[in-house]
Amino acid sequence: MQIPEVREYYEILSKRKKSLIVKRVFDLAISFILLIIAAAPMMVIAAAIAIDSPGGIFYRQERVTAYGKRFMIHKFRTMVVYADTIGTQVTARNDNRITKIGKFLRKYRLDELPQLIDILIGNMSFVGTRPEVVKYVKAYTKEMRATLLLPAGVTSEASIRYKDEADLLSEAEDVDRIYIEKVLPGKMEYNLESIRRFGLFRELKTMIRTVIAVA
Repeated sequence: MQIPEVREYYEILSKRKKSLIVKRVFDLAISFILLIIAAAPMMVIAAAIAIDSPGGIFYRQERVTAYGKRFMIHKFRTMVVYADTIGTQVTARNDNRITKIGKFLRKYRLDELPQLIDILIGNMSFVGTRPEVVKYVKAYTKEMRATLLLPAGVTSEASIRYKDEADLLSEAEDVDRIYIEKVLPGKMEYNLESIRRFGLFRELKTMIRTVIAVA
């Protein structure tokens, strides 16, 4: 992380230490409250997943967060078991690995409810660059690594702008290549701009816009 391409972003964030502390306190408090509120709905979702297709309730996959730390993300399973071994690590709209209940959960992003656990633990934040798998992080340019100065997020400006990402990839012959060469750079432009303009009010607006986008 000690490279000139990242230095600009590091200096921006170093001037906002108090805001970063407030951000973490907010994440901690709200994730705890939402976990309590969402407990009953999450139990219903878990039962629906178990009935819909064989396999576990949760999907765990290694992702990358702040300063390159690797962690196992929590998500509700929306695909068939062992989906990672029979396809790419990004998902297109017509991906036949997605289960029936999985389509519904993905549409309203309900599969991401368990990520409240990751926020509570500190591996993620409500707002920040979406956590990528290791193979895609290795494809980052030097400047893109600046996004690893902050914890990965459940949502972001890039998430809103690319909410139809699956549609963009649905007709690609080589999904991995198109994602790395076309989609990832576009998303990273928004992620880097979000660091340059980092602010708590801006992040709150992103959370509200996310709710509106998936409603």
